Amino acid sequence: MLTAAGRRGRALVTLVVAALVLWGTFLGEDDDFPFGPFKMYAGREDPDGLVLSTRVEAVDSGGRLRVVDETSTGLRRAEIEGQAQRLRASPELLGLLAAAHAALRPDEPPLVEVRVVERTYRLRDSRPTGEQSEIVLVSWRAP
Repeated sequence: MLTAAGRRGRALVTLVVAALVLWGTFLGEDDDFPFGPFKMYAGREDPDGLVLSTRVEAVDSGGRLRVVDETSTGLRRAEIEGQAQRLRASPELLGLLAAAHAALRPDEPPLVEVRVVERTYRLRDSRPTGEQSEIVLVSWRAP
């Protein structure tokens, strides 16, 4: 059984959390999560628009093209996407992915080139049309 002070304390905490959630809903950004919106799935794509998909790919010292995933470097695709502007400004940061790969997979050939590639898919009635294009957003080559 809660005391009167305990009930008032719980009510106060509830009001504070509710106020933070309301503030975050109307004024917050994703960085304010859990009190701000997590907008990743809050909207929908244009059924006749474009969808962007980003990936990291690399060339190892044997010349083999590889898709780099989080098990190779410890970074998830969303983290790479979130750092796209920073990577464009400082491509040498992609060298850190090569270093992470070497540390996590020392038995595999080292990565000598790393690039972030963006693929664009065109939709028609929410279905892929087959029309797509790719651009390299940023790349790094080992010295």
